[in-house]
Amino acid sequence: MSRLLVRNFSISLDGYAAGPDQDLNNPLGLGGAKLHEWIFATRSGNQMIGRDAGSEGIDDDFFSKRGSGVGATIMGRNMFGPVRGPWSESNWTGWWGEEPPFHHPVFVLTHHPRPPLEMRGGTTFYFVDGEIEAVVSAAFQAAGELDVLVGGGASTIRQCLRASLIDEMHLVLVPVLLGSGERLFEDLGASADNYRCIERVCSPAVTHVRIARNDRDDATPR
Repeated sequence: MSRLLVRNFSISLDGYAAGPDQDLNNPLGLGGAKLHEWIFATRSGNQMIGRDAGSEGIDDDFFSKRGSGVGATIMGRNMFGPVRGPWSESNWTGWWGEEPPFHHPVFVLTHHPRPPLEMRGGTTFYFVDGEIEAVVSAAFQAAGELDVLVGGGASTIRQCLRASLIDEMHLVLVPVLLGSGERLFEDLGASADNYRCIERVCSPAVTHVRIARNDRDDATPR
């Protein structure tokens, strides 16, 4: 059965998924880059950017599985890029260059839909405006029998959590304090009661926490 997943989503000790003042020069906000340093210390993280370096171990085990079994991705507009408001004449095509790493359909949440954007390597960005349940349904249809990944950011994940749509979520707790920015767990309401922690693993750098929806009997530790 296909699942709606979150993988390798980093948050600070004080619960922020991005720092303040996000812009083109600071896409993760001030200090936000610290949340992802653990990735680029792993062998898989280095391979992603064309380098032959990095370590193996717990962190690499988690990050290396980031795209395994995934057939579609959902992300918020802020994750796609820094452009705000109507797209107008913007030629922005994402942070990832001419061949994004997804290689499958990507659904971008926006109040300003635009025609699909086909990129090299099989990635097509679909810019959709609608209820989160409808977007998730479209992503599952596009993914076929594979899973759907909610890539971020925090606002998009919160929408899915409030509706109890996420089946399993892997968070990475990074030992830094950002002080302000975009918080992940906020205004979840009663949906917080629908989830449980199924695994907690510490590496020298970070703590990995896996959370599953209570009715998912197939959610077990690795």
